[in-house]
Amino acid sequence: MKIEATAISDVLLIEPRVFGDERGFFFESFNQRQWQEATGITRGFVQHNHSRSTRNVLRGLHYQIQHPQGKLVRVVQGEVFDVAVDIRQSSATFGQWVGAHLSADNKKQFWIPEGFAHGFVVLSEVAEFLYLTTDYYAPEHERSIIWNDPDLAITWPFKGEPNLSAKDSEAAPFKEADLFP
Repeated sequence: MKIEATAISDVLLIEPRVFGDERGFFFESFNQRQWQEATGITRGFVQHNHSRSTRNVLRGLHYQIQHPQGKLVRVVQGEVFDVAVDIRQSSATFGQWVGAHLSADNKKQFWIPEGFAHGFVVLSEVAEFLYLTTDYYAPEHERSIIWNDPDLAITWPFKGEPNLSAKDSEAAPFKEADLFP
């Protein structure tokens, strides 16, 4: 696997080694030993999630204030623009964001560590999104930051209005959000 640093050093873009021929392809989407050797991250994953969404569905920006989740995300159908926002007040990159195009074609993965808000928007007709998490979903600790917060100024690559859940359309502004120390 090839690990690429992003503008926020704790967020990683991972490109797996893909073996392909006229019959198709094969790659290891996750190997604990290789992951630890390549990244130095020793936390294990406890939950595997799968979502399916249609074009312009925007999910996020989500995080858990207690039981924070690190996420290793990838797309198995379609394409998304995936975003991680540093919400650790003690971090040199606090309030900054980084994004990546993830698709079934490029097979890239995105590592979003604990202490980050996470979201994505679907750029294809349909996208299926898989992610491993380092802690269990705890709805009582889930928080959301509004996707278009002017203080974050995320450059989302779509036109028009996104398709949001009721929860995401009522998310908190960054200045009012519960944040990590």
